[in-house]
Amino acid sequence: MVALNDRLFRCLTLTLIVAVALMSSASAAVRAQVDRLTVDLNESFMLEIIVDTNTDMEPDLTVLEEGFYVGQVSQLSNTSIYNGEIRRSRTWTIALMPKTTGEQEIPAITVGNEQSAPVSITVNEPSQEPPGEADVFISSEIDQAEAYVQAQILYRIKVYRAVPTRQPTLREPTISGAEVLVELAGDEKSYEAILSGKAYNVVERVIALYPQQSGEIAISPALFEARVLRNGRITGRKVFQSDAHTVKVLPIPEAPDEFPDAVWLPARDVELSEEWSRDPERINAGEPVTRRVTISALGQIETQIPAVAPPTVEGLNIYADKPELSRRVESGGIRGIRKDQYAIIGVNAGAIEVPELEVPWWDIDAATWRVAKLPARTINVKAVDMPATVEPVAETTPEADVAQKVVPPFMPGGFWQRVSQLLAAVWLLTIFGWWWSSRDRKRPPRQPEPPPVYKRQAKLVKVACKAALAGDGTAVRSALIEWGRLQWPDEAPCSVGELAQRVAAPLSDELRALSKASYGPGGSEWDGAALAKSLRSIAAVSKDSRLDHEDPLPPLMPPVA
Repeated sequence: MVALNDRLFRCLTLTLIVAVALMSSASAAVRAQVDRLTVDLNESFMLEIIVDTNTDMEPDLTVLEEGFYVGQVSQLSNTSIYNGEIRRSRTWTIALMPKTTGEQEIPAITVGNEQSAPVSITVNEPSQEPPGEADVFISSEIDQAEAYVQAQILYRIKVYRAVPTRQPTLREPTISGAEVLVELAGDEKSYEAILSGKAYNVVERVIALYPQQSGEIAISPALFEARVLRNGRITGRKVFQSDAHTVKVLPIPEAPDEFPDAVWLPARDVELSEEWSRDPERINAGEPVTRRVTISALGQIETQIPAVAPPTVEGLNIYADKPELSRRVESGGIRGIRKDQYAIIGVNAGAIEVPELEVPWWDIDAATWRVAKLPARTINVKAVDMPATVEPVAETTPEADVAQKVVPPFMPGGFWQRVSQLLAAVWLLTIFGWWWSSRDRKRPPRQPEPPPVYKRQAKLVKVACKAALAGDGTAVRSALIEWGRLQWPDEAPCSVGELAQRVAAPLSDELRALSKASYGPGGSEWDGAALAKSLRSIAAVSKDSRLDHEDPLPPLMPPVA
């Protein structure tokens, strides 16, 4: 009976462990994000559903059909190794086109037992019309024709194509006049647009300009060169150009009266926040606590954000650490982020107030000074009671006192202890020498273990990048085919064309261009620099997503009423 109960208990325990494991794998976190927060009514955008595990469950996309036209759906699985830990994720990419204008909400997407958070976007009326009946054209725009020194100016280039093109090249404009710092505001975006009933594929590139002095900036037209495929025939190389633009740069206004030493920080939005390593309300004197102050400015790069000087507070010792600088790209441009870290040690016990933190900044939309603030905080420093330790005093006789005070000069204290330590060391050295002389010297050398697969793949990717920059197509093909054999040992690709069907864009497009240049008729050109850039991120696609790549961007055609 006891044995039966033990077996039943073990079975129940095993069942519970398996159930918990299945529940944990089924409840992976689900995230939803879009490539643009502002779109036109006739434009598509991309929605990404990301699950932090390689799950077999599919997202429920039927909730999208009420407010959006649902286009092509693709998916990929990603595996990465970070600090020896293997991380897997699965991403679905859905092309959507809104049905109505205004503030729209993408509802929560369900994957298994988890849901993503809703995402809000702004849908505007169509603002772009094609010039006549053009099948290919390029447009450009700036978000403001008048800006301040070091304030962000967003310059957008859009290439519209209703027909396929070959050997496309986009040449960015020449900027003259006042000195300008140029930053790329995110990756290129590709989406669909319908203009005058015609479907266009749109490629959009956003550039952030930061003028460094007052005056005027002249932006020349952007150029798009390509051979156009029309009615089964390919034309010669054609050049399309956008409009030119001029921006007036205003000087830095005077600092406000309440902040005469304010550092110039033009932005669209500034956020100020803080984090503490532990509760500052209860700390002990002499124990450090870390305070992290974060400033994020929309429309500014991270190196332009001023440092937050630590306050001087009586009773506290404050030590500044090296700041952490980063950035992220939003719909309003680049958001620079600066994190300053301080170690704070309470010296005096009691309630100590850390003063309010203020950062003045210039609102470029409202053309006025504003102040970002962190409220004052009280730190309660608790004194640490150190109990005094009293060593016991041994009772001694006068004869013992005399014996302790009179020590023979030829027998110093610890002499025999040192002699014992020396003899022990000599004995250990003797044992080690005997082992070294008697060990087997004929033992065959140990073969080193081969490096792991991911290290060999990383080495092959470096070789391919170097060969691509040198224009050596043969070396590129050899390295990438070897990389594919390590990635798919059971069904290794035999050519770069086959490898292009197993990886995601932009690497797949560059591999097809290389394959066509090597084996295609006429020996077309391939861009080694673009191929090397695409090798920075390799993502394998699932078998279900290996679609026909002859037309990588099929038009998204919603039903026309």
